[in-house]
Amino acid sequence: MSLTSTISSPSSQRQSTTELRRPGAGTVFTVEMRKILGQTKTRAIAVVLVVAPWVFILLVLHQDRLPLETLYGRYLKVSGFATPMVVLVTGAQWVFPLLASVVSGDMFSSEDNHGTFKTILTRSTSRNAIFWGKVLAAVAATTALILLLGASSLLAGLVTVGAQSFVDVGSGGISAAQGLGMVAGSWASVLPPIIGFAAIALCVSIVTRSSVLGVVIPVVVGLVFQMYTFLNAWDTVRHSLLNTPLNSWRGLFDHPSYATPFWHGLAVSAVYTVLFLSVGYFVFRRRDVTEG
Repeated sequence: MSLTSTISSPSSQRQSTTELRRPGAGTVFTVEMRKILGQTKTRAIAVVLVVAPWVFILLVLHQDRLPLETLYGRYLKVSGFATPMVVLVTGAQWVFPLLASVVSGDMFSSEDNHGTFKTILTRSTSRNAIFWGKVLAAVAATTALILLLGASSLLAGLVTVGAQSFVDVGSGGISAAQGLGMVAGSWASVLPPIIGFAAIALCVSIVTRSSVLGVVIPVVVGLVFQMYTFLNAWDTVRHSLLNTPLNSWRGLFDHPSYATPFWHGLAVSAVYTVLFLSVGYFVFRRRDVTEG
Protein backbone atom coordinates (compact mmCIF):
# COMPACT_ATOMS: atom_id res chain seq x y z
CA MET A 1 0.00 0.00 0.00
CA SER A 2 2.78 2.34 0.84
CA LEU A 3 4.55 1.47 -2.45
CA THR A 4 1.37 2.25 -4.33
CA SER A 5 1.07 5.53 -2.51
CA THR A 6 4.70 6.30 -3.26
CA ILE A 7 4.19 5.59 -6.96
CA SER A 8 0.85 7.34 -7.35
CA SER A 9 1.87 10.44 -5.49
CA PRO A 10 4.54 11.61 -8.00
CA SER A 11 2.17 10.69 -10.82
CA SER A 12 -0.54 12.86 -9.34
CA GLN A 13 1.95 15.66 -8.85
CA ARG A 14 3.07 15.43 -12.46
CA GLN A 15 -0.55 15.51 -13.63
CA SER A 16 -1.25 18.51 -11.44
CA THR A 17 1.87 20.26 -12.72
CA THR A 18 0.85 19.54 -16.32
CA GLU A 19 -2.58 21.04 -15.72
CA LEU A 20 -1.01 24.13 -14.21
CA ARG A 21 1.31 24.56 -17.18
CA ARG A 22 -1.41 25.35 -19.68
CA PRO A 23 -0.30 27.39 -22.69
CA GLY A 24 -0.31 31.12 -22.01
CA ALA A 25 -0.91 34.23 -24.08
CA GLY A 26 2.56 33.95 -25.65
CA THR A 27 1.77 30.51 -27.04
CA VAL A 28 -1.60 31.70 -28.36
CA PHE A 29 0.11 34.71 -29.93
CA THR A 30 2.62 32.46 -31.73
CA VAL A 31 -0.10 30.14 -33.00
CA GLU A 32 -2.28 33.02 -34.18
CA MET A 33 0.60 34.72 -35.98
CA ARG A 34 1.35 31.50 -37.83
CA LYS A 35 -2.30 31.26 -38.82
CA ILE A 36 -2.37 34.87 -40.02
CA LEU A 37 0.85 34.54 -42.00
CA GLY A 38 -0.40 31.31 -43.54
CA GLN A 39 -3.65 32.81 -44.79
CA THR A 40 -3.97 33.50 -48.50
CA LYS A 41 -5.65 36.85 -47.85
CA THR A 42 -2.72 38.05 -45.73
CA ARG A 43 -0.21 37.16 -48.43
CA ALA A 44 -2.35 38.76 -51.12
CA ILE A 45 -2.71 41.95 -49.08
CA ALA A 46 1.03 42.05 -48.46
CA VAL A 47 1.74 41.75 -52.18
CA VAL A 48 -0.69 44.57 -52.98
CA LEU A 49 0.83 46.80 -50.29
CA VAL A 50 4.30 46.23 -51.70
CA VAL A 51 3.40 46.72 -55.36
CA ALA A 52 0.82 49.55 -55.15
CA PRO A 53 3.24 52.40 -54.22
CA TRP A 54 5.53 51.48 -57.11
CA VAL A 55 2.64 51.50 -59.57
CA PHE A 56 1.43 54.81 -58.17
CA ILE A 57 4.73 56.70 -58.42
CA LEU A 58 5.54 55.24 -61.84
CA LEU A 59 2.18 56.43 -63.16
CA VAL A 60 2.76 59.88 -61.67
CA LEU A 61 6.21 60.15 -63.26
CA HIS A 62 4.79 59.32 -66.69
CA GLN A 63 2.11 61.97 -66.71
CA ASP A 64 2.18 65.75 -66.80
CA ARG A 65 -0.37 66.49 -64.11
CA LEU A 66 0.28 66.04 -60.40
CA PRO A 67 -2.27 65.38 -57.62
CA LEU A 68 -2.06 68.98 -56.42
CA GLU A 69 -5.12 68.61 -54.22
CA THR A 70 -3.24 66.09 -52.05
CA LEU A 71 -0.84 67.29 -49.38
CA TYR A 72 2.75 66.91 -50.71
CA GLY A 73 1.36 65.88 -54.10
CA ARG A 74 3.10 68.76 -55.86
CA TYR A 75 6.50 67.42 -54.71
CA LEU A 76 6.17 63.88 -56.04
CA LYS A 77 8.58 64.58 -58.90
CA VAL A 78 10.92 66.64 -56.74
CA SER A 79 11.76 64.33 -53.85
CA GLY A 80 11.30 60.64 -53.15
CA PHE A 81 10.24 61.48 -49.59
CA ALA A 82 6.98 62.90 -50.92
CA THR A 83 5.78 59.46 -52.07
CA PRO A 84 5.31 57.91 -48.60
CA MET A 85 3.73 61.15 -47.36
CA VAL A 86 1.12 61.15 -50.15
CA VAL A 87 0.41 57.45 -49.55
CA LEU A 88 0.05 58.22 -45.84
CA VAL A 89 -2.47 61.01 -46.42
CA THR A 90 -4.46 58.86 -48.84
CA GLY A 91 -4.33 55.73 -46.71
CA ALA A 92 -5.58 57.59 -43.63
CA GLN A 93 -8.89 58.25 -45.37
CA TRP A 94 -10.01 54.61 -45.77
CA VAL A 95 -7.14 52.16 -46.38
CA PHE A 96 -5.87 51.96 -42.79
CA PRO A 97 -9.27 51.23 -41.18
CA LEU A 98 -9.86 48.62 -43.89
CA LEU A 99 -6.56 46.88 -43.19
CA ALA A 100 -7.24 46.81 -39.44
CA SER A 101 -10.70 45.36 -40.05
CA VAL A 102 -9.59 42.68 -42.51
CA VAL A 103 -6.92 41.41 -40.12
CA SER A 104 -8.88 41.66 -36.85
CA GLY A 105 -12.48 41.21 -37.95
CA ASP A 106 -12.45 37.41 -37.87
CA MET A 107 -9.94 36.71 -35.10
CA PHE A 108 -12.65 35.45 -32.74
CA SER A 109 -15.60 34.82 -35.03
CA SER A 110 -13.62 32.27 -37.07
CA GLU A 111 -13.40 30.09 -33.95
CA ASP A 112 -17.17 30.42 -33.54
CA ASN A 113 -17.76 29.46 -37.16
CA HIS A 114 -15.63 26.33 -36.79
CA GLY A 115 -16.94 25.51 -33.31
CA THR A 116 -13.45 25.21 -31.83
CA PHE A 117 -13.81 27.42 -28.76
CA LYS A 118 -15.28 24.58 -26.68
CA THR A 119 -12.28 22.34 -27.31
CA ILE A 120 -9.73 25.11 -26.83
CA LEU A 121 -11.22 26.43 -23.60
CA THR A 122 -11.83 23.05 -21.95
CA ARG A 123 -8.65 21.24 -22.98
CA SER A 124 -5.98 23.68 -24.04
CA THR A 125 -5.78 27.09 -22.40
CA SER A 126 -7.64 29.79 -20.49
CA ARG A 127 -9.92 32.54 -21.74
CA ASN A 128 -7.47 35.21 -20.64
CA ALA A 129 -4.65 33.64 -22.62
CA ILE A 130 -6.82 33.24 -25.72
CA PHE A 131 -8.15 36.78 -25.55
CA TRP A 132 -4.84 38.56 -25.06
CA GLY A 133 -2.95 36.24 -27.41
CA LYS A 134 -5.42 36.98 -30.20
CA VAL A 135 -5.44 40.71 -29.44
CA LEU A 136 -1.65 40.91 -29.55
CA ALA A 137 -1.55 38.92 -32.80
CA ALA A 138 -4.13 41.20 -34.41
CA VAL A 139 -2.24 44.33 -33.34
CA ALA A 140 1.13 42.92 -34.44
CA ALA A 141 -0.15 41.79 -37.84
CA THR A 142 -1.95 45.08 -38.51
CA THR A 143 1.12 47.09 -37.49
CA ALA A 144 3.35 44.96 -39.69
CA LEU A 145 1.14 45.54 -42.74
CA ILE A 146 1.03 49.29 -42.15
CA LEU A 147 4.80 49.49 -41.79
CA LEU A 148 5.22 47.30 -44.88
CA LEU A 149 3.19 49.81 -46.89
CA GLY A 150 5.23 52.68 -45.47
CA ALA A 151 8.55 50.99 -46.22
CA SER A 152 7.51 50.09 -49.75
CA SER A 153 6.31 53.66 -50.39
CA LEU A 154 9.58 55.12 -49.12
CA LEU A 155 11.68 52.71 -51.18
CA ALA A 156 9.62 53.34 -54.31
CA GLY A 157 10.04 57.10 -53.93
CA LEU A 158 13.78 56.97 -53.25
CA VAL A 159 14.49 54.56 -56.10
CA THR A 160 12.39 56.30 -58.75
CA VAL A 161 12.84 59.96 -57.74
CA GLY A 162 15.77 60.16 -55.33
CA ALA A 163 16.60 61.50 -51.87
CA GLN A 164 16.59 65.16 -52.77
CA SER A 165 15.76 67.92 -50.31
CA PHE A 166 12.22 67.47 -48.99
CA VAL A 167 9.73 70.31 -48.62
CA ASP A 168 7.51 70.07 -45.57
CA VAL A 169 4.31 71.85 -44.63
CA GLY A 170 5.60 75.05 -43.08
CA SER A 171 9.19 75.56 -44.23
CA GLY A 172 11.55 75.26 -47.13
CA GLY A 173 13.78 72.38 -48.08
CA ILE A 174 15.21 70.11 -45.39
CA SER A 175 17.95 67.53 -45.54
CA ALA A 176 17.54 63.88 -46.50
CA ALA A 177 18.11 62.81 -42.89
CA GLN A 178 15.38 65.16 -41.68
CA GLY A 179 13.09 63.97 -44.44
CA LEU A 180 13.65 60.38 -43.40
CA GLY A 181 12.87 61.28 -39.80
CA MET A 182 9.69 63.02 -40.88
CA VAL A 183 8.51 60.00 -42.85
CA ALA A 184 9.30 57.60 -40.00
CA GLY A 185 7.70 59.81 -37.35
CA SER A 186 4.52 60.48 -39.31
CA TRP A 187 3.96 56.81 -40.13
CA ALA A 188 4.61 55.78 -36.53
CA SER A 189 2.11 58.39 -35.30
CA VAL A 190 -0.82 56.75 -37.14
CA LEU A 191 -0.38 53.40 -35.38
CA PRO A 192 -2.39 54.28 -32.21
CA PRO A 193 -5.62 55.17 -34.06
CA ILE A 194 -5.18 52.17 -36.35
CA ILE A 195 -4.94 49.96 -33.25
CA GLY A 196 -8.17 51.66 -32.14
CA PHE A 197 -9.89 50.51 -35.34
CA ALA A 198 -8.48 47.02 -34.76
CA ALA A 199 -10.02 47.08 -31.27
CA ILE A 200 -13.40 47.94 -32.78
CA ALA A 201 -13.07 45.04 -35.24
CA LEU A 202 -12.10 42.63 -32.46
CA CYS A 203 -15.03 43.75 -30.31
CA VAL A 204 -17.52 43.36 -33.16
CA SER A 205 -16.06 39.94 -33.97
CA ILE A 206 -16.63 38.82 -30.37
CA VAL A 207 -20.07 40.34 -29.86
CA THR A 208 -21.65 39.37 -33.20
CA ARG A 209 -19.68 36.15 -33.84
CA SER A 210 -19.74 37.20 -37.51
CA SER A 211 -16.61 37.61 -39.63
CA VAL A 212 -18.52 39.69 -42.17
CA LEU A 213 -19.73 42.20 -39.59
CA GLY A 214 -16.32 42.19 -37.94
CA VAL A 215 -14.83 43.48 -41.18
CA VAL A 216 -17.67 45.67 -42.47
CA ILE A 217 -18.75 47.57 -39.34
CA PRO A 218 -15.35 49.17 -38.53
CA VAL A 219 -14.98 50.23 -42.16
CA VAL A 220 -18.46 51.79 -42.13
CA VAL A 221 -17.64 53.52 -38.84
CA GLY A 222 -14.47 54.92 -40.41
CA LEU A 223 -16.40 56.18 -43.45
CA VAL A 224 -19.02 57.85 -41.23
CA PHE A 225 -16.27 59.53 -39.23
CA GLN A 226 -14.65 60.69 -42.46
CA MET A 227 -17.89 62.12 -43.84
CA TYR A 228 -18.54 63.97 -40.60
CA THR A 229 -15.06 65.47 -40.82
CA PHE A 230 -15.76 66.68 -44.36
CA LEU A 231 -18.92 68.44 -43.11
CA ASN A 232 -16.77 70.72 -40.95
CA ALA A 233 -19.29 70.35 -38.13
CA TRP A 234 -18.72 70.78 -34.38
CA ASP A 235 -15.04 70.69 -33.53
CA THR A 236 -15.71 68.98 -30.20
CA VAL A 237 -17.29 66.01 -31.94
CA ARG A 238 -14.76 65.99 -34.77
CA HIS A 239 -11.82 65.90 -32.37
CA SER A 240 -13.34 62.92 -30.57
CA LEU A 241 -13.53 60.81 -33.73
CA LEU A 242 -10.95 58.11 -34.33
CA ASN A 243 -10.00 59.28 -37.81
CA THR A 244 -8.83 62.69 -36.57
CA PRO A 245 -5.65 61.28 -34.91
CA LEU A 246 -4.68 59.79 -38.27
CA ASN A 247 -3.82 63.33 -39.36
CA SER A 248 -2.46 64.71 -36.09
CA TRP A 249 1.17 64.22 -37.20
CA ARG A 250 1.08 67.35 -39.36
CA GLY A 251 1.59 69.71 -36.45
CA LEU A 252 4.69 67.84 -35.31
CA PHE A 253 6.60 68.78 -38.47
CA ASP A 254 5.29 72.27 -39.04
CA HIS A 255 7.42 75.34 -38.28
CA PRO A 256 6.88 76.26 -35.54
CA SER A 257 5.70 72.83 -34.48
CA TYR A 258 2.71 72.21 -32.23
CA ALA A 259 2.12 68.84 -30.54
CA THR A 260 -1.29 69.40 -28.91
CA PRO A 261 -3.28 67.66 -31.69
CA PHE A 262 -0.94 64.68 -31.52
CA TRP A 263 -1.28 64.23 -27.76
CA HIS A 264 -5.03 64.73 -27.95
CA GLY A 265 -5.21 62.15 -30.73
CA LEU A 266 -3.13 59.75 -28.68
CA ALA A 267 -5.59 60.08 -25.79
CA VAL A 268 -8.58 59.59 -28.11
CA SER A 269 -6.98 56.46 -29.60
CA ALA A 270 -6.32 55.09 -26.11
CA VAL A 271 -9.94 55.66 -25.08
CA TYR A 272 -11.30 53.82 -28.14
CA THR A 273 -8.83 50.97 -27.68
CA VAL A 274 -9.48 50.49 -23.97
CA LEU A 275 -13.25 50.88 -24.32
CA PHE A 276 -13.77 48.36 -27.12
CA LEU A 277 -11.25 45.85 -25.78
CA SER A 278 -12.96 46.06 -22.39
CA VAL A 279 -16.36 45.37 -23.93
CA GLY A 280 -14.93 42.50 -25.96
CA TYR A 281 -13.19 41.06 -22.90
CA PHE A 282 -16.35 41.31 -20.78
CA VAL A 283 -18.44 39.50 -23.41
CA PHE A 284 -15.80 36.87 -24.11
CA ARG A 285 -15.29 36.10 -20.41
CA ARG A 286 -19.01 35.37 -20.04
CA ARG A 287 -19.49 33.48 -23.26
CA ASP A 288 -21.21 30.11 -23.13
CA VAL A 289 -19.26 27.66 -25.28
CA THR A 290 -21.01 24.47 -24.22
CA GLU A 291 -22.76 24.27 -27.57
CA GLY A 292 -19.50 24.61 -29.58
